[in-house]
Amino acid sequence: MRRTSFALGALALMLTAGSAEAQTLKIAYINSQEILVNAPGAEAAQNQFDAEMQSYQNEITQLETELQNLEAALQQQQLTLSPEARANREQQLQAKFQEYQDRTSQLQDVANQRRAALIQPVMDNITAIIEQIREEGAYSVILDAAAGSIVSADPALDLTQDVIARLQAPDPAGAGTSN
Repeated sequence: MRRTSFALGALALMLTAGSAEAQTLKIAYINSQEILVNAPGAEAAQNQFDAEMQSYQNEITQLETELQNLEAALQQQQLTLSPEARANREQQLQAKFQEYQDRTSQLQDVANQRRAALIQPVMDNITAIIEQIREEGAYSVILDAAAGSIVSADPALDLTQDVIARLQAPDPAGAGTSN
C-alpha cells in the first residue's frame, strides 16, 4: 500500500513538472505475482520451506490433539468430578490452550522469517532485472499491477514477459544469478 501511494505520488509529481518533461515520461508495468511464479528458484524455495515447516505443522497438530483429548475427558467426566477436581481440569485445559496459542504464534513468526530468508535471493534477482530493464528502456516509472495500482493500461506497456524471459535465460546479462 505504501509503495502504491509513493508510486502514484511520484507519478503525479512528474506529470506536473511541465509539459516538456511530461513528454519524456516513459511508464511501464509488471505483474510481480506472475514473475515470482515463473522465477527460477522460487519453486525450490517454496519446496524447501514446506519441508522445513512440516515438523512445525506436526507439533501444532499434536498440541491440537492433546487439547481436544483434555476437553473430551473433561466433558465425559464432568458429572462425576468434584468441584475442586473439575476446576483443576478446567485450569489444565486453559493452560494447554494458552500453550497452544503461544506456540502457534511463535511458529508463525519463525515461518514468516524463514519464508522471507528463502525467497530473498529470488526477489533480489527479480529486482536487479527489473532495474536493468528500467535503465535500458529509459523508463521513468515501472508500476506493479499485482499491487493494484493500475486500473487500466495498454498491454504493450507490460514488461512482465520480458522480466520472466531474462530470469529464465541461462545468463541474465549480469543482473544477478538465477537460483
